[in-house]
Amino acid sequence: MTNRLRSLSVFTVLSFFVALSALTLTATAAAKKDIVDTAVDAGSFNTLAAALEAAGLVDTLKGEGPYTVFAPTDEAFAKLPDGTVETLLMPENKDQLVAILTYHVVPGSVTADQVVALTEAKTVNGEMVDIAVADGTVKIDDAQVVQADIMSSNGVIHVIDTVLIPE
Repeated sequence: MTNRLRSLSVFTVLSFFVALSALTLTATAAAKKDIVDTAVDAGSFNTLAAALEAAGLVDTLKGEGPYTVFAPTDEAFAKLPDGTVETLLMPENKDQLVAILTYHVVPGSVTADQVVALTEAKTVNGEMVDIAVADGTVKIDDAQVVQADIMSSNGVIHVIDTVLIPE
């Protein structure tokens, strides 16, 4: 019985290290991708990817950076009034779309431990976003950060549940 437990313990420890190695490799692989590719590969930012393309911002966010992106999910875009996304994606509304998308980007790589120490941050479009921390949650304007610190080769992504609209 002791040998069987010892074998089981060794197997468990080895399994843990194999799993840990796999997670490390996955995290390392993700960090080698830029912000755009990291978001696209996640599968929950299809609307954001389409908006970035329509706004002509893909190459910028694939650039050297670093950038911090507060990335709204597809569900966040779905919360906008009917027809809003379609209207914003029209070529004649490109300036408005660029203003909204660049309001989601802060120059530099600002990780969660840095974000929680801030009360505001200047976005790429020049306007400030408010940052509030309460009861263990971080809010960027009215959006809640639902996942933080998705690292990429040129910055960091914080997933938010609401599209930020500049005033």
